[in-house]
Amino acid sequence: MLLDLDIIKKHLNIDPDFCDDDDYIVTLAEVAEQAVEKHIDSRLSDIAKEEDGLPSPLFHAMLLFIGNLYANRESVSYSTAVEVPKSYDYLLSLYRNYNGKKD
Repeated sequence: MLLDLDIIKKHLNIDPDFCDDDDYIVTLAEVAEQAVEKHIDSRLSDIAKEEDGLPSPLFHAMLLFIGNLYANRESVSYSTAVEVPKSYDYLLSLYRNYNGKKD
């Protein structure tokens, strides 16, 4: 897992001592990593090696995605939601591999 559980919990505003959801949060982090790799068509481990760590835009895109999955555990919402401009999709577009080949 590329993201540290403590950082994810801080992003989610979860008390570090609350551990009941830790396993669930780890699965969300795994989903976020796979989704981001699919979205940008590149391996995050390759990018992390090349950049000497995970670039901040990809790091924060994954945190945004995890936050969304954690807060919205169902596919139906009964309130009106508005996408925040320049968030997840914008951050990932900075690293999108348009040549179709994974390095």
